[in-house]
Amino acid sequence: MRDRAIACVTAAVVIGLIPAAGHAALGEYVQDFESLVQSDPAALDNDGWLVYGNVFSPDGSVYYYGYGPYPAPNHNLAFSQIVAGEGGPDQGAQQLVVFSDYNNTDHANGFLIESNVFQERVVGAENVGEIWRFQFEAKLGNLLPPSTALAFIKTLDPANGYALTNFLSVDTSSIPTTWGFYSLTIPIDAGLVGQVFQFGFANTATAYQSSAVFYDNLVFYLAGHVGVPEGPALAGATLRQNVPNPFNPATRIEFSLEQPGRIELAVFDLAGRRIATLREGTLAAGDHQAVWNGLSAGGQPVPSGQYRYTLTTATGALSRSMILLK
Repeated sequence: MRDRAIACVTAAVVIGLIPAAGHAALGEYVQDFESLVQSDPAALDNDGWLVYGNVFSPDGSVYYYGYGPYPAPNHNLAFSQIVAGEGGPDQGAQQLVVFSDYNNTDHANGFLIESNVFQERVVGAENVGEIWRFQFEAKLGNLLPPSTALAFIKTLDPANGYALTNFLSVDTSSIPTTWGFYSLTIPIDAGLVGQVFQFGFANTATAYQSSAVFYDNLVFYLAGHVGVPEGPALAGATLRQNVPNPFNPATRIEFSLEQPGRIELAVFDLAGRRIATLREGTLAAGDHQAVWNGLSAGGQPVPSGQYRYTLTTATGALSRSMILLK
């Protein structure tokens, strides 16, 4: 599984992954791993996950070689696996665990093995000015020092030898053994058009040391636009972000009115189709709220994904995004 391309770089530089063909333009990704077949060795591959390995000298100062990208495996020897029983009420039955490539025999030589597990896209011209967010839940597995782990967003420039142009990360090496919420956010400028965009997880280990971290409830979504406030407001009304978000099975939406008046609070899918009407009628001035239970107007459960909720008043309309995870 190794394709040695020997080079020397400093350990402070994160190696740019040689990409596979990515999805054209950035697009939403939502995954709670419940629908993937745990026993299927191709389950992560079928969901678009890739892996790439980088190998460094024992002190990290010299880059020896890289290998990949390859379809992400689903077994307990290399990179990644779907597991069961590691979640709580919000994580469901199945989770993703990411760990080192223990098939790489250079563990025995004391080399540092950096194992990357990621989704890949290509930045399109239509993404310029957008703000994208990668959010997820995580808990520490049986990772022991000197192993390290992180979540990342990377961009790589194919016109410049796939040079790394952005590297955003969250250190997951010492997070709690209970589930927590984490996120990374990146604005897209014109210089990123055509570049490879990756989001996912990595760890570095040696000597077959344990390195596992568990992840679940992954969401990659359009969080806003550069220069546009994330908290919408208009004359006489304020619409707040739903809580919790992402959510399952229900979420609370709060809004306020400066004056009494007629309002409508409705949920739409990304195609603009009305899914449900949560509040409608004349309300007093002050704070109000509504709860959406993930059901359509006909009482049917709607699929996981990104939805918009819109508050309409006599002076205009406000909208926000929310993520339903199942």
